[in-house]
Amino acid sequence: MLTYTDHGTATAGQPALIIAHGLYGSGRNWGVIAKRLSDSRHVITPDMRNHGHSPRMPTQSYPDMAADLAQLADHIGAPVDLCGHSMGGKAAMALALTHPHLIRRLIVADIAPVAYGHTQQGMIDAMRQVDLAQLTRRSDAESQLAAAGVERALQSFFTQSLDVPNKAWRLNLDVLEAEMPKIIGWPQDITGRFDGPTLFLSGAASDYVRPEHRDQIKSLFPKARFAKIPGAGHWLHADNPRAFEATLRTFLDA
Repeated sequence: MLTYTDHGTATAGQPALIIAHGLYGSGRNWGVIAKRLSDSRHVITPDMRNHGHSPRMPTQSYPDMAADLAQLADHIGAPVDLCGHSMGGKAAMALALTHPHLIRRLIVADIAPVAYGHTQQGMIDAMRQVDLAQLTRRSDAESQLAAAGVERALQSFFTQSLDVPNKAWRLNLDVLEAEMPKIIGWPQDITGRFDGPTLFLSGAASDYVRPEHRDQIKSLFPKARFAKIPGAGHWLHADNPRAFEATLRTFLDA
C-alpha cells in the first residue's frame, strides 16, 4: 500500500481528505496545506507509487495509480474527499471514473482528462546529472540543478525528494522515464462517469485546463465546476496557498 502521512484526526460525519501529489513530488510537498486543513478534518498525504517512500513498481499508469488510491481509500474508510494535482489529478479522475462509490467530492488541480504534447523528460535528465556521490547537503544538488538549467523554484521542489544521507533520489527515475508517455497521456480505455460534485481548480496563469477541454470534462464529470486561483500558475497550491486553501474549504464544506 502507499506510504502516507496523517494530519489531524477523524471527525464524525466528515469524510477524510486524500491529497494526491504530482509528478516528481511527494506527500511532504503538501504538508503545510494539509496541516492547516486538518483543523476540521482528517487529511492524508500519500506518496504516489515510485515516489517518496512508497513502493517501487514497474508501471506508472493511471489505472494502476487509481487502484493504489482505491486501496488507500478503503483502508482509511470510504467514501473520501479527494484532491489531486497534475499527475495526481489524473489519477484522482481515473479513480472517480472507475470507483465512483469511493469518492464524495473531487477536486482536480490544474489538469484535464486529456493527453498533453509536452514531456517532463528534461527534468529526469537534469536530476541524473546531479553527482550524488559528492553531496553533503541539499544545496549542493540545487547548485548542480541550476547549472543544468532548472529554474530556482523547481530546484527546491526536486531536492525535497533527495535522500542526502543515502545519496539517492526518492524517485524511481527509470520507471518514470519509461512510463512518460502514459504520464503525459490519458488512458482511452477508462470508461464511466462521476456524477458527484467536482471542482476543476486552475492557476489563472496556467494553460493546462483550456476552454476546448470543457466538453470532454463535462462528458465525464457532468457536475464539474470551474474556478481559477489568481496570481498562480501550474503550481497553484505553492503560488497562492491561502487562496487555494480557502477555495478547497468552501467547496468541501458546501
